[in-house]
Amino acid sequence: MRGPHNIIRLIRTGATLERTGAMSAILVAMDAPPQVRIALRCLAWPFQWLGLKGDPGTPPAVRALTALGPAYIKFGQILSTRPDLVGDELATQMRVLQDKLPPFDMLTAKRAVQSELGQPVEALFDEFSDPIAAASIAQVHKARVRATGEDVAVKVLRPGIERAFRVDIDAFYFAASMIELLSPASRRLRPTEVIKHFEGVVLGELDLRLEASSAGEFAANTENDAGFQLPAVKWDLSRRRVMTLGWADGVSMGDNDAIDAAGHDRVDLGNRVLQLFLSHALRDGYFHADMHQGNLKVAPNGNIIAYDFGIMGHIDEYTRRVYAEIIYGFIRRDYRRVAEVHFEAGYVPADRDMDEFSRALRAVGEPIFGMDASKISMGNLLSYLFEVTERFGMETRTELILLQRTMVVVEGVARSLNPQINIWEVAKPVVEDYIKQSLGPRAIARSLGQTLAVLARFGPRLPQLVEDAIIRQSAPPPEPPRRRKRDLVAWGAGGVALGAGVAALIALLD
Repeated sequence: MRGPHNIIRLIRTGATLERTGAMSAILVAMDAPPQVRIALRCLAWPFQWLGLKGDPGTPPAVRALTALGPAYIKFGQILSTRPDLVGDELATQMRVLQDKLPPFDMLTAKRAVQSELGQPVEALFDEFSDPIAAASIAQVHKARVRATGEDVAVKVLRPGIERAFRVDIDAFYFAASMIELLSPASRRLRPTEVIKHFEGVVLGELDLRLEASSAGEFAANTENDAGFQLPAVKWDLSRRRVMTLGWADGVSMGDNDAIDAAGHDRVDLGNRVLQLFLSHALRDGYFHADMHQGNLKVAPNGNIIAYDFGIMGHIDEYTRRVYAEIIYGFIRRDYRRVAEVHFEAGYVPADRDMDEFSRALRAVGEPIFGMDASKISMGNLLSYLFEVTERFGMETRTELILLQRTMVVVEGVARSLNPQINIWEVAKPVVEDYIKQSLGPRAIARSLGQTLAVLARFGPRLPQLVEDAIIRQSAPPPEPPRRRKRDLVAWGAGGVALGAGVAALIALLD
């Protein structure tokens, strides 16, 4: 599946962006350098006839991304939360990608429910509405359970969604392998591992049983969080392609006018959504990783309601401490400590100069702290850090990809509620509290106790484990696998086919 034929898919992506006008709109909105705009458009222009038309009644970016499929829609959902990156107009246009995509028909939805739950919709529900929200993966119906009279939300996967994602992921794998082959310097970013991580996230989102399980675990972790609530999972009405949750009344967090009309404090909501995310990530190591406005509501009592648990993030305790210390170091402007944390965690190779790295980090942090509060951005920080870590040979940390991406999304949500929010000031109390809890005397004693417990369990096996490790260390390294002849033949045939196609295209253009 991941052969040269995926070139066609990638060419069609660029062609669709150019044909729909999205290429120009996105590059202008993101203030791309003129040379980048010219280069990309010149590459895509000859192939635009291969692009998908999309819906002419929608704005160019929405038109292109919806035509290209669910993986691209996910990308648009992220951009819709970042008006500071793409501008207010484009962010507003792409907000429809969160939950206002075209739904599939009711008959298909009812057949899916009957197939999964074993009974007709009419036997299970007194009412079953038309779709009230439709996103890239699934659509949602409001229903009333016949047995209890309770209002619920029934989520049904889109038909054929698994194959649609498979096609895009295969193309992404091919692009990543080509990048690694043609640009050895890019290998430190581990593009193939990044795509593998994305694939795991997506496959989890396509099994609603896993989403229901995630919702249950998340609810248990956050049941005591003030100002936060989750709809309950209805396990007897949930299967692989259908999931049922309790109904959540409230206004969308993406509708500021409705929030104001309901009398809610948007400044408080912006602060709270950011602090809740940081608490879940640092305290629990388990967080909602798709917290855009389409998955958040504000309840009548002012609580933030989260739903759609298809993408959840998990980070281990050690990584949480490292991440917290990095953030805390930037907040305190202690760049030396931030540098030490990077070296201690092995994020930066040990042969690099720590003092030089510390000075580079200062160059990242100081301009941000010198900005007006409304312009201080975690997105900018991550962008600057990328430049610095590239210089110092830091590899991409796949375990932090989802955390960093979600941090950017949540920042966009908070800023849409309160454009004047100071990200650092809001984050500071949460990070300080975590540092105290995880690095103080009690935390040290707890860690020592956990270490002793592990040694007690594995004590009898320790001598054998040590001996096995020494033997493995002494063994000669295995020879690298040789590329099979049929693989070389396949790639050669693919190259010939591609060359013939390009030649034919040039002939047609002439």
